[in-house]
Amino acid sequence: MNNHLKIYRPMPIDEEIKFSKKKFIVSKTDINGTITFANKNFCDVSGYSEEELIGAPHNILRHPDMPRAIFFLVWSSLLKGERVSGVVKNLAKSGKYYWVIADFDVKKDAEGNIKSLTAFRRAAPQHVIDVMEELYESMLNIERRHGMEGSLSYLEAYLEEKGMNYEEFLDDLVTPKGLLAKLISSFKNMF
Repeated sequence: MNNHLKIYRPMPIDEEIKFSKKKFIVSKTDINGTITFANKNFCDVSGYSEEELIGAPHNILRHPDMPRAIFFLVWSSLLKGERVSGVVKNLAKSGKYYWVIADFDVKKDAEGNIKSLTAFRRAAPQHVIDVMEELYESMLNIERRHGMEGSLSYLEAYLEEKGMNYEEFLDDLVTPKGLLAKLISSFKNMF
C-alpha cells in the first residue's frame, strides 16, 4: 500500500491510556514488520483505524522512551524463529502512551520458513511498569551516549547482577499464574 509513504508521528504527551486487563491487543505482521492484521482492541487502544494500520510498519507505535536495544533483542529472537516476550511502551495516534506485555509468536510454512509474526499484548500491571521504566530510562541514557551496543552491555550487566537471562527476568516479572495463565493460553490458540 502506498498510503503509508509518509508515516504520521504524533508528538508524545505525558498521558497514559489505561485499558482493561481483559482486553487483548492482537496484530500480525510479515517478516518485515508490516502490519497484516489488527484486532478491534488494537484499533481502540492505539487510536488508529484498521485501514491506517494494515500495510503500515509496526514501528509507527514506537515510543521515543523505548530503547532501540529492546527491539533489537526481540527481532533477533523472532528472526531465529524463537518466541519472545517484552514489555513495551507504545505511542498511540493521540500522542498518549500505553504499556503492554507483548508475547510474540512465529508462524512458519510447511518448509519451516517464517511466514508471519503474531503479537499478543495485554495491559502491563503497575509493578511491571515501575521496574521497566527505571531500566529503560537508564538504557536510553546510555544509548544516547554510547549507542545501542552500550545499552545492550548495560542490560547484560543488569541481568548478570540478578543472576538471570532476559527471558528469565521477564518470566519472573510478567508471567501470569493460575487461571489467568490458562485463559491467555487458550486465547492464543485461537490465532
